[in-house]
This record gives sequence, structure tokens and C-alpha cells, in this order.
Amino acid sequence: MTNPIFFGDPELVAAAAPGSVFALTGPEARHAVAVKRLSRGEDVDIVDGAGTRLRGTVRSAEPGLLEVDVRDVAVESGQDCEITLVQALAKGDRDEQAIEAATELGVDAVLPWQSERSIVRWRADKAAKGQAKWRAVVTSAAKQSRRSRIPQVRDVADSKALAAVLAGTDLVLVLHEEADVPLAAAVELALARSVGTGLEAGIRSIAVVVGPEGGISPAELQALRNAGAVAVRLGPHVLRSSSAGPAALVLLNHLLGRWN
Repeated sequence: MTNPIFFGDPELVAAAAPGSVFALTGPEARHAVAVKRLSRGEDVDIVDGAGTRLRGTVRSAEPGLLEVDVRDVAVESGQDCEITLVQALAKGDRDEQAIEAATELGVDAVLPWQSERSIVRWRADKAAKGQAKWRAVVTSAAKQSRRSRIPQVRDVADSKALAAVLAGTDLVLVLHEEADVPLAAAVELALARSVGTGLEAGIRSIAVVVGPEGGISPAELQALRNAGAVAVRLGPHVLRSSSAGPAALVLLNHLLGRWN
């Protein structure tokens, strides 16, 4: 089994070195000691959420303090192609289910989308609260899946701003049940059209756009298409807003060789 992970202060993680003792304090230490019941001699990883991972052994464990003998320090590089999940706000916590699974599957960023047909609305202070809740969800999922990087939670975008927010993304894939092009075919064609082969061909960023329960409106779809997005389908069945994005990520991980 892989080591449990806990998030440490980024500055302290950056300053750690093999042979040193790292002191984990605060809520993460309390969780390690009181909930996970880590004790002296157990292996543990401390990460900063941005790719640095300390591997070590528990030296001492007491309420509010976990001391770790650092064995090694590694900075884990990011993926060659960054994947962003654009997830429409959805009722019944389905949007949170989607970003939780997406984090476990390796998504690099999530972007909350206030689509025309979203029943849930993030207005004023509710947007800040919603974004904070999404950050908590992806942080918890990153810990569960032993990731050293926490996906970025971007600012909420409405349909008028979405195309502009996604400008500069190499490939924008809009999941739509009426699309004729399979997702795999769209990705393979984009790679084939670029200069060279594989990821070095220039596909450095992909965004997957998932609509709410009521689907993406014709006007939204057209606006995204006008901006260069490609409407794609996953298969013969219509997936929920909570499962469509994760399903697309599984396929992208395979097509891009992220799981090889």
C-alpha cells in the first residue's frame, strides 16, 4: 500500500532535506494522529500540493504535532498536457461528485461554469463560498488518491465569458449527446494535424466542457464552436453531469499516455 499523505506548509516543505526532521502541525497533524492514528516507525509522505513530496518515517506522534524523519525529497513534474474540467454547476452535489472523481483521475484544474440551464446559482458571496467548497473537495480527493498536486480551482465563469476564459487552450472538447464525432477521434485528429508526433506536437492543454442536468443550450454550443471548440460524444448512452467528465478523463488518460 502507498503511504498516507498529509499537506504541509509549502515553505517548510520546500526547505526540508533528507536527514532533517519535518514538524507537521495544525489540523493535518491532528488528523494524522487522532484519526489515522499514525505512530512511531510508520512511513508517511508530506506534500505541498504543488508537486513536492517528502518521504519519511514518523519519529513521534502527539496531539497537534507529527515529527517525521525525512528520508528523501522529490519534486514530481506535471503532465505534458494539462487537462481542465469545465464543470457546469449542478444540483444535488453532482458537480462536486464530478470534480472529486476527476481529481482522483488526475485532472489538473477545474473550472466552475454558470451555464444557462444550471439550476444552482453562484451569486456574489455564494460564489466565494462555492469556490471554497470546491477547493475543499479537490484537496480531500487529492489526499485520498495520494497526489502531490492539488488541482487548481479556477474562478466561476458564465456562458458569456467561457469562450474567452478558454482562449489559448489547444483543444476544447464539448461533451454533447448529439455530436457526431467520438472524443477519441477528435483527439487523434488534433494530434495528427500538429507538427511532429505525440505530445511534443503541441497539444499542451485540453479542456473538457460538461453541461448541467438540462444540457448545453444551442446558443452556448454555437458560441463555443465559433471559438474553435469541438463537440464530441463518449458513446451511445447519455451520462449524468456527475459521470460524464470523469468518463472523458479516463479516455483522455489512455489516449495521451498518462497512464502508461
